[in-house]
Amino acid sequence: MTLGTPTSDEALALGTEGNDDRFTAIDTMSVTDLAAAMNAEDARVPSAVAAALPSIVIAIDAVIERLRRGGRLIYVGAGTPGRIAVLDASECPPTFGTDPNDVFAIIAGGEAALINAREGAEDDVAAAVAAIHASAVGESDVVVGIASSGRTPFVLSAIEEARRRGAATIGVSCNRNTPLSVASEHPIEVIVGPEIISGSTRLKAGTAQKLVLNMISTISMVALGRTYGNLMVDVRASNAKLRERAVRIVSTVADVEPKRARSALESGNFQVKPTIVSLRLGLPLDEAAALLDRHQGRLRDVLGAQS
Repeated sequence: MTLGTPTSDEALALGTEGNDDRFTAIDTMSVTDLAAAMNAEDARVPSAVAAALPSIVIAIDAVIERLRRGGRLIYVGAGTPGRIAVLDASECPPTFGTDPNDVFAIIAGGEAALINAREGAEDDVAAAVAAIHASAVGESDVVVGIASSGRTPFVLSAIEEARRRGAATIGVSCNRNTPLSVASEHPIEVIVGPEIISGSTRLKAGTAQKLVLNMISTISMVALGRTYGNLMVDVRASNAKLRERAVRIVSTVADVEPKRARSALESGNFQVKPTIVSLRLGLPLDEAAALLDRHQGRLRDVLGAQS
C-alpha cells in the first residue's frame, strides 16, 4: 500500500470521503434547491474553523517566531490544497511587500499542476523530499502541509523531511487524528464533514483551508509590523488601483491632502512607509528609510518613538 493511501475501509471512515444521505439525489434537484443546499453547507465552514481556533493560534505563534528569526513560510500541497497554497503565497508580496522567496508554495507536480490536474503527483514521495531539499529548508523555516484527507503521501513526506531538517511543521487537514497531524508539530484539524458531492474536497474542505491560510499569512504579517492598524502600508503599488490605495494610505496616516500625498509618493517611487515617515517627521526620504530599518520596518514604533 502506498504511504498515506487509505484502504477502502479506511476511506469510508474519513469524514471527507463520507456520503451524506441528504444529497444522494442531487441530480434530481432544481438549480434553486441545489444553490440553497450548497450555500447552507458552506455556511457550516466558519463554525468548523472557529472550533479549531486554539490549534490555529498555536500554529500562527510558531510561524511568527520563525519569521522573526529571518526564516520563511513554506506551504506544501497537492491538487486543490496546493493551488490554494499557491494563491495565498502569491498574494503576500503585493499585499505585504514580502520577498517572493520568503513566502512560497510547493505544489505536487510543479507549476504545470496549477492549470492541469496531475493526480498521480500526490503519490510521488521522492519528489516531495527532493522539493524540500531544493528549497534548502532549515531550522529557521516553517513548513505548512495542507491535505484535506490528512493522508496525501506527497504532503506527508514533505512534512516528515522538513521536520527532520529542524523546521517547524504545521499540518492542516479536515479529518480527525490523521497521519498528517501525527507527523506535524502543530496539527490543525478543521472538521467540515462530507461534501455535497461525496469526496469533492474542493468544496467545504477547500473553503476551510483558504480561511485557515488567510489567518496564517495575514496575522503573521500584522504581527511583524507589515500593516499600520488595518492599513496596507507595505503594499507594492504596482498598478493604478494600488497607487490610488497608496495615496489614500499616506494621506490618512501622514494627515496630508491627497494631492500632497501623491506628489510625495511620486518623488519616492511609491514607497509608502518611508513617505509617511518623511511627511510626518519632516525627514528626507533616505533618512526616513534608515529610521524604519532601525525599527525593523515597524511604522508604529517609528512614529511612536518620535511622538
